[in-house]
Amino acid sequence: MSDTLAQSYVQKTSQTPGAAAEAAAEKKTNKYTSLAQSYLFVPVAAETMAAIIKDVMDFLSDLGKRITQCTDDHRESAFLFQRLSMLIQRYNAVAVLGTFAHTTPKDEM
Repeated sequence: MSDTLAQSYVQKTSQTPGAAAEAAAEKKTNKYTSLAQSYLFVPVAAETMAAIIKDVMDFLSDLGKRITQCTDDHRESAFLFQRLSMLIQRYNAVAVLGTFAHTTPKDEM
């Protein structure tokens, strides 16, 4: 997960939507090059503002279709994207809470 508004990404994301996700995907690809030789490797990267790169969207759509074939439930793709959306929302909540100063009852006196 990449924070769209992080200082390290603001310059790129203000000019190009999805730039933080692209940068995160590139880092993952470089980190796991040895896996790509033996397996299909798709770096899943998303931004806090929900930008997801096209390759990941294609992969997740294909995965949803395959799950649907196994379960015979045509809602599986929607469920997969709902889970991803919830993951992004949870990350956003943690990121926002992390920006607040932590105080103790002793500090408030």
